[in-house]
Amino acid sequence: MTDFPVSALRSVELGTPDLAGSVDFYTRVWGLEAVAEVGDKVFLAATGDDFHVLELKQSDRAELRKITFRVRSAEDLASLFAKTAAAGCTVMREPEAADAPSGGTRFVIREPQGSVLEFVFGDQRRQGAIVANRPYRLAHVNINSAHIEALSSFYRDVLGFRLTDRSKLMAFLCCNTDHHAVVLAEAPSNGLNHVAFLMPDLESVMRGSGLVVDKGYPIGWGVGRHGPGDNVFAYFIDPQGVVIEYTAEVLQVDDGYRVRGPEEWVWPPGRTDHWGIAPPKSDACKKAQISIGFSGV
Repeated sequence: MTDFPVSALRSVELGTPDLAGSVDFYTRVWGLEAVAEVGDKVFLAATGDDFHVLELKQSDRAELRKITFRVRSAEDLASLFAKTAAAGCTVMREPEAADAPSGGTRFVIREPQGSVLEFVFGDQRRQGAIVANRPYRLAHVNINSAHIEALSSFYRDVLGFRLTDRSKLMAFLCCNTDHHAVVLAEAPSNGLNHVAFLMPDLESVMRGSGLVVDKGYPIGWGVGRHGPGDNVFAYFIDPQGVVIEYTAEVLQVDDGYRVRGPEEWVWPPGRTDHWGIAPPKSDACKKAQISIGFSGV
């Protein structure tokens, strides 16, 4: 298998103008658990072994503040720091002890298109468990890019990710056996498209989605099965306008996986997924997917 210095997508940090309301949604509706609070930031865990998968921070607007990746070793952390600095990234935090309750050593940079990326090694884990109908960990983060090929090159050449598929509008990148941990979407401007949470199985996507609908939040797109990655999906919009996804059954890949291009990822007219039963994406979901910017941009 490819020698990836980044071993996993660990967590994301979202800014919210209503911290209490966002915490209520992600715990009462989405199935996460608040595990720590530091100042004006709340840390929320899924049921897996990551100490947290989501950080919520009081902010003037809804925004993507940070994406955090776990790194394989201390040596890889030092190497990635040197590579990102040499690639022209803005250094926001040099390698130092992380200030999150999960600890570890981290550095933070802003990549050339504006998203803030944190890389951490040695962070604390917890005893995880698979719980039906609740998120187990993060699956992927989807980033809008006005210059998708340049950002794809950055993830591959600087961070060591590998391209797994390229559709007409999206590039799929992996850092382990999951088909993708990062997806780049062609868009008019840079920002957050959506954040996907991994559910234990298809049944949990269906039942979990039903529970969210019961609490008054309609499905924005789905339930369906994607092309690249072959994963099941159901999209929702959180109270602050952030698109979030329940997903499961993500394709597992190795070095023998053949990258397919836009000419091979084509659906028949009117179809948007493998099954062909997902209704069209709602206008609200489409708008939300291009409405969340990066912090400080």
